[in-house]
Amino acid sequence: MNQNECYGEKAHRLIPAGAHTYSRSDEVFPANAPRVIEKSKGVHTWDVDGNEYIDYGMACRSVTVGYDYERISDAAIRQIRNGNTATKATKVEVEAAQAMCDLFPWVDMVKFAKNGSTVTTAAVKLARAYTGRKYIARCREHAFFSYDDWFIGSTVMNAGVPREIQELTLQFGFNDIESVKSLFEQYKGEIAALIMEPCDTQEPEDDFLQKTGELCREYGVVYILDEMITGFRWDLQGACKYYGVEPDLVTFGKGMANGFSVAALGGRREIMDLGGLTPGRERVFLISTTHGAEMSSLGALLETIEVYKELKVTDHIWEMGRKLVKGLSEIAAEEKLQEYFYLEGAACSPNLVICGKDRTPSFAHRTVFLQEMIKEGILMPYIAIAYEHTDTEIEKTLEAARKAMQVYSRALNGEVEQFLMGPEIRPVFRKYN
Repeated sequence: MNQNECYGEKAHRLIPAGAHTYSRSDEVFPANAPRVIEKSKGVHTWDVDGNEYIDYGMACRSVTVGYDYERISDAAIRQIRNGNTATKATKVEVEAAQAMCDLFPWVDMVKFAKNGSTVTTAAVKLARAYTGRKYIARCREHAFFSYDDWFIGSTVMNAGVPREIQELTLQFGFNDIESVKSLFEQYKGEIAALIMEPCDTQEPEDDFLQKTGELCREYGVVYILDEMITGFRWDLQGACKYYGVEPDLVTFGKGMANGFSVAALGGRREIMDLGGLTPGRERVFLISTTHGAEMSSLGALLETIEVYKELKVTDHIWEMGRKLVKGLSEIAAEEKLQEYFYLEGAACSPNLVICGKDRTPSFAHRTVFLQEMIKEGILMPYIAIAYEHTDTEIEKTLEAARKAMQVYSRALNGEVEQFLMGPEIRPVFRKYN
């Protein structure tokens, strides 16, 4: 038994699902994917057997510059040497809050935490406290907002969530302004907040973000934009800046500290201060976490912002994304697969669509393509470009894609099961294992 198999079996014995994030579990990767990673540097990652891959997962999209980028790692280490935490608020905590408020004009106050679920749930709580209402409207097409009941109860994996809580989350369609207005009319005066990502696999059309914001103001609904993925990727000031929209509350995480564990809730003072100490107000227990303002992560955040400014990180991410999209699209056209294999969404975070014979997305055919990419040393569960993806990595990726697409083409014209090395990949959200 090799180290991958040994550590993989041990992981499942000791950790439910074998990983601490469902999107890192074995079932969402082809059978030949590395089961356990030992180290990563730049945009390369090595498994416990020493196999090297060019990585496009980039730690659930959280590494936007590169693994162990020295300036950022050194900034985190300096804060560790300051004690890493303290009995009171720290200097770096205040500096990081100032940096966030300076960076985002629509953020008057900020609260830090360690993961995205904490801050999106805090945003929902604030909206309910601010409006005195109970319902939450969330975008049905956007895959994940939180592991907490208010969101998970609205998914197919709602086991353990009381029905009463499930019924408090309503759903609308992205780029469907009529679905938003209809929901607001049906539950007039009862919806506390609307939450969505500014962009997921589809970009906003016909001023959808702006029109939604106008409806939120008209109906007294708190407008929350989740920039967990889009923030620090679309633009240093996020997709809100890129698309020209200002939310009431906004959440960040992932790339804001190049993979270090920090997330943030920010927004208008009159809403955020409900979690503060203003005399005469009813107290709202917002976020209170021992490690939410961990100094090392906030040091990484501050340095990440400086790196972005100096190196024009998002410009590079867009450039490499466009090159990859163009290259993959050209290969698909050469193989006459453009109706089956294509990319959609923003080039800085393109969504790879791989279809079966019926021209609809197919997990089996996607598995074939991704497993062939792994054979060529490319780990691409999805596409998350980082600053340290260069022309060299893009060229190697396209060389691998040409070979992988030829195998995919044969699978498309034959029996796909004959081309699979193991089970087809499975979605995280499903009712049963």
